[in-house]
Amino acid sequence: MELTSRQFLLQFGHVTQQELFPLLEESLGPLSPQLRLLASLAALMPLERLLSARRAHTGRPAKDRAALAMAFAAKAVLNLPTTRDLIGRLRADPALRQLCGWQSQRGLPHESKFSRAFAEFASTQLPQQLHEAVVKTTQGQRLIGHIARDSTAIAVREHFPDRPVAKKKRKGKRGRRKGVTDAQLRAKASQRGTRLQRQRHQKIKEMLAGLSTECSLGVKKGSQGHQHYWRGYKLHLDVADGQVPISAILTSASVHDSQVAIPLMTMTSERVTHLYELMDSAYDADPIHEHIRQGGRVPIIATHGRRGTKKPSKLTKAFPVKLPPELCWAKKDRFKERTMIERVNARLKDEFGASQIRVRGALKVMAHLMFGVLVLTVDQWQKLAVQRA
Repeated sequence: MELTSRQFLLQFGHVTQQELFPLLEESLGPLSPQLRLLASLAALMPLERLLSARRAHTGRPAKDRAALAMAFAAKAVLNLPTTRDLIGRLRADPALRQLCGWQSQRGLPHESKFSRAFAEFASTQLPQQLHEAVVKTTQGQRLIGHIARDSTAIAVREHFPDRPVAKKKRKGKRGRRKGVTDAQLRAKASQRGTRLQRQRHQKIKEMLAGLSTECSLGVKKGSQGHQHYWRGYKLHLDVADGQVPISAILTSASVHDSQVAIPLMTMTSERVTHLYELMDSAYDADPIHEHIRQGGRVPIIATHGRRGTKKPSKLTKAFPVKLPPELCWAKKDRFKERTMIERVNARLKDEFGASQIRVRGALKVMAHLMFGVLVLTVDQWQKLAVQRA
C-alpha cells in the first residue's frame, strides 16, 4: 500500500524525532538544530544512487564524493561564506565531521579537492537532481493549492563577458537567396513570433537553451518606487504552500521575469500537482494566461498598468484591445498567499548562503544556490512534520 503525502510526513517526523536523533545523540553527543537539519537532509537525499551512476570505469576511483556533497550541504546549513571556513569548522566539530562521513581530521581532503569536487557537482548538476528527488519524494503525492512564482536578485563579484563587435550587414537584393530550399524557409518561419509564443511548443531543454545565463546588469523597482541595480544573475523560484521550493532556474540579471514563467511551470507540473498559480504584474501576458489554462490550472496574476488600470487615452485607436477583467474578490483573497515566496527569498539570502557567493560562472553559482534551496526545502518539510504531528 502506497503512503499518502500526509502519512509519509507524519512517519518521517516520528522516525526522525523518536529514533534517528536519539541514536545520533548517543554516539555524537547533543545535536544542535542545525545538525538535526543536516541529519534529516542526509536521510532524504539519494546520494549513493546519484553518485554511483557517474562512477568511471577507468582511471583512479573517486573517493569521498558523498562526504564532500554532504559537506557542501553543511556549508549551506551553517551559512558559511567560504570553503576554507567550512574546512575549519569540520576540523573543530567532531559531530559535524562524522555526520558528513569523516571519522578523523586526517581523513579530511585538501581545499583543492573540495574545489574540484564542487566543479564536478556543478557540471553534472548534482544539487538540482538531489532537489528534484527530494521534491518528488515528499511532494509527489501531495495536492498543492497554490504555487507562487517570482525572481530575486543574485549579486556576484564577476566581470561582464566581452561582447563581439557587430558587423554591418550589406544590403542585398530582394528575393530568395540562391540555394535556399522551401524546407529551410518553413523552418525559419516556425522560429518567428515572440519567445513566449515559441516556448508554448518547445521542450524544456529548448526553453532553457534560449535563456541567457551570462553575468549582466539587472534593474528592479522596489516597493518604494526606487530602482535597484546589481551585477550578476536572477534566481527564479516556484514555491508551494508551506514555503516549500519546487523548481528553480538561474538566468542573467537582464532577463525579464515573464520569459521564465513557462519553463518554470513546465518543470513544476512534472514534479507536483497544483491548482492555482500566483504571480505579480510582470507576468501579465496572454501566452502565460493561456498556457496555464491549457494545463488545467487557474492563473491569478496581478493586472499590469498597460492593461488599462491607468486612465485611458481619449484618442481613438485603430486596433482596440480587449481588456481582461480585474481580479474578483475570491482571486484577490488567494493572491495574498503570494507573499510566501518573499519569505523564501529572504530566508535563502539570510540563512542559507544566497548573499555570500564566492564562485564565478552560471554553473557554479547555480550549484551554490541549489545547495541552499535543497536545505531550505528539507527545513520547511521538517517544520510541516512538526506542525502536523
